[in-house]
Amino acid sequence: MEFRELECFVVLSEELHFARTAERLYLSPGRVSQLMRSLETRIGGRLFERTSRRVRLTPLGERFLADLRPSYDGLADAVRRAKAAAREVTGRLRVGFLATPTEVVTGSVRAFERRYPECEVELVEIPLSDPFGKLRAGQVDLAFTLLPVNEPDLATGEGLNEVGYQLGVSIRHPLAARPGIAAEELANVPLIGMDGPAPRTWRERIAPSVTPSGRPIPRAGTVATSQEGLTQVALDRGGMLFCAPTAAHHRRPDVSFVPVAGLSPSVMGLAWVKAAETAAVLAFDEAAVGHAHRMESLVA
Repeated sequence: MEFRELECFVVLSEELHFARTAERLYLSPGRVSQLMRSLETRIGGRLFERTSRRVRLTPLGERFLADLRPSYDGLADAVRRAKAAAREVTGRLRVGFLATPTEVVTGSVRAFERRYPECEVELVEIPLSDPFGKLRAGQVDLAFTLLPVNEPDLATGEGLNEVGYQLGVSIRHPLAARPGIAAEELANVPLIGMDGPAPRTWRERIAPSVTPSGRPIPRAGTVATSQEGLTQVALDRGGMLFCAPTAAHHRRPDVSFVPVAGLSPSVMGLAWVKAAETAAVLAFDEAAVGHAHRMESLVA
């Protein structure tokens, strides 16, 4: 039996009035009647006597209510406690990050934990090649990701930063000494892309297949992680695009990072599974947005 049917039965037994029952349950009177017909069909007998003037329990209905009430009250209390717990911001929140815990990530965590000291954040690395797998598997509660996200089961917050891209190349590459390049020059640089289950839009964001004007960009194979990509770059097997904060984090003597002008900016934000949204998830997103706005005001 469905809980909604049992809930409707109990409330109707208290109100003995379809309109008042519907009002209490935020339903239409027609929906209340439908639920009661469904419950009576399941049981195999009438639970209420209905006339144009009154509604009352049948003997079967009175017996069913007496038997049901203790279990129903316990179940209703459990639901109320679960709802109250879902509104609390306590315990542990698992937050995924992509390859590099930049200041956007660590600053958001600090801002959240200052506001909610009873909720501890556990950071979990997410591979670039599978940005949403751990979210959908319930291994993290929300994750930093690139926006926009075009996944119908996921919700996203607002953008937390907007930064440019840099091209990682071997120090032996002809572009290594350049102070910067235009996006159209990527047509001459084989790019390392992402393998794995990442959606096409994600792979295109990491390694675009064409320049802004539509010129094709050659491929130099795929990798699963940024560290794998950096290794390929250091061996001069292709170039790889990184957002500016990630490039700064991965400075190394055998790789040169060259700013790229003309690409749409990289925007970082948070994503979570809509069906698993909790007060803690929304509180973390709010703290992250607040931290981002404070950082913007300091720079301005």
